[in-house]
Amino acid sequence: MSIKKTAIKKVLLTILWVTIGAGTVILSVAAMKRQSTLLCKDVKVDISGVNNNFFIDNKDVLRIIVDYIGREPEGTPVADFNLKQIEAAIERDVWVDNAELFFDRNNVLQVDVDEREPVARVFTKGSNTFYIDSATMMLPISEKFSARLPVFTGFPSEARVLQPADSALLRDIKRISIAIQNDSFLMAMIDQVDIMPDRTFEMTPKLGDQQIVFGDGSDIDGKFKKLKLFYKTVIGKYGWGRYGVIDLEYKDQVVAKLRGKEDVVQDSLRTLQLMNYMAVTAAIQAADSLKIAAPGNDNVLVDASLIQQSVERDDEGMDGEVEDVIKPLSVPMPKVIPAKVVKPGAKPAEKPVAVRPTAKPVAKPVVKPVEKKPVVVAKPAVKKPGDKKPVQKPKAVMPRNDY
Repeated sequence: MSIKKTAIKKVLLTILWVTIGAGTVILSVAAMKRQSTLLCKDVKVDISGVNNNFFIDNKDVLRIIVDYIGREPEGTPVADFNLKQIEAAIERDVWVDNAELFFDRNNVLQVDVDEREPVARVFTKGSNTFYIDSATMMLPISEKFSARLPVFTGFPSEARVLQPADSALLRDIKRISIAIQNDSFLMAMIDQVDIMPDRTFEMTPKLGDQQIVFGDGSDIDGKFKKLKLFYKTVIGKYGWGRYGVIDLEYKDQVVAKLRGKEDVVQDSLRTLQLMNYMAVTAAIQAADSLKIAAPGNDNVLVDASLIQQSVERDDEGMDGEVEDVIKPLSVPMPKVIPAKVVKPGAKPAEKPVAVRPTAKPVAKPVVKPVEKKPVVVAKPAVKKPGDKKPVQKPKAVMPRNDY
């Protein structure tokens, strides 16, 4: 009995599955027949993914559908629409990211299109221009709309297929542009962003003529936060014309350079370098120059007594005024500035005066002739017996600079 029951169950299950399969086929054939008689009543296109920038519109989508089916969609049998192939044809448009098509209960063709949204406009070094979207895809300029986006100039490549470094630069451009668009103050403030040869960024504001050094694409939010704080606290206090450069590259600080200050710093550095060179040169020449011997110095190069002996005082000359005269030394020596003979009791100079180097030979100073005062003839003193002849002390004679 159990064997018979098992056989009966198998037969019943087989009949059931055959019946279901036959019903499915019948229903499918009926649906196909019904669909072949159904006609498309209308086409509804919905474009999303953009904010007020429609680079592809409903007419563009309808034209693609018409080109594919070869006629107007209204009144065309539903069976003549290959929805998958039509979706692929719409997605081949550069401005379309994704497309989905289906018929609703009322036989209306629903077309949902996700448009690519540009996030930045880029100018190359060769003056070519294009948009990029959130996926860093390069999009052509449209004649229908001109998007109000941050402008980046100086992109280094003209190729459609980019190198990895250029692709990374586009990603930095995308992030910086999105950060600017998300802030109304920055969107109103930043006029353009220049791409430098080292792939860093510098920005030009719409107000003022400062140059904003942004650096690379790291810490974008932190840099813009420092910039807004600088404009709020510093520019609001000192005005727009005080600073020429605003550098945001440093962590947790803003380095602002006063307008024209960098030029003054460069001139000061060149002056210091020139002074250092002159000081070193003077020290070398001073070390090689002759020295006037001091008391107790064994290395006597010039004897001070020679200078004193070379001068003779005219008793009948000027009263209290003597010309500085120095005779040529017998040994040829380099030209130096002679030191003055120190009076008795005065401390000798510890170091010789350093001579500054000059490019041209030093001209000899013109010594003006000294007008001699009239000599007052004194009456001869009457000598008394026993008077001793007064001893005249030699006066110190100052050497004359006649080189």
